[in-house]
Amino acid sequence: MALQTPAATTGLRETKKQETRQLISDHATRLFIAQGFEQTTIAEIAAAARVAKKTVTNYFPRKEDLALDHQEQFAASLAVAVSARRPGESALAALRRAFADAVAAQDPVAGFSGRQFARMIADSPTLNVCLRGLHDQRENHLARALAEATGAQPDDITVQTAAGLLSAVHRVLFQRIQTLTLAGHPNDQIAHAIAADATQAFDLLEPALSGYATA
Repeated sequence: MALQTPAATTGLRETKKQETRQLISDHATRLFIAQGFEQTTIAEIAAAARVAKKTVTNYFPRKEDLALDHQEQFAASLAVAVSARRPGESALAALRRAFADAVAAQDPVAGFSGRQFARMIADSPTLNVCLRGLHDQRENHLARALAEATGAQPDDITVQTAAGLLSAVHRVLFQRIQTLTLAGHPNDQIAHAIAADATQAFDLLEPALSGYATA
């Protein structure tokens, strides 16, 4: 009988950890939607997932982490788009292209979360505060990416202003997606409407930022 190699053992362990994390997240989301975020306890989530409370908090240190499990991806998304811009492409053009791709894919990070999930967030004061904080984090990450792209300092007024304007467009479009979702519109219809809104919103920034941070 062949023995497992250390690499295989590590791979199995990581797979098991990911499965446990997903199991906890799935049960938490189901309970949050059914009962409300504030009304659901860690103990109830642990019982539903058949794990110890300590296991839940080991995977998700904060209760908000159970509800918003794409936080790091969300916070980094605009900075990543700027860092990956193509030769001759400005920061605005790169962000505009990345947003169009996200809408076409109906990406949850762009706001396509589904009506029940959107309602869960809208009804929770805690999650609303957390979401505003994530928007702020995203703007800060973007400012650092723009500073690196232009050779300026992150606190440079041009960097700060550009990051604020570009983040504001994404914040407005995210909220519009959420509003349309809560109103019961299907994702395909929302994507079509938001594509038109995004064109208009990004056009407003063209006069000021069309050549800014060009690769």
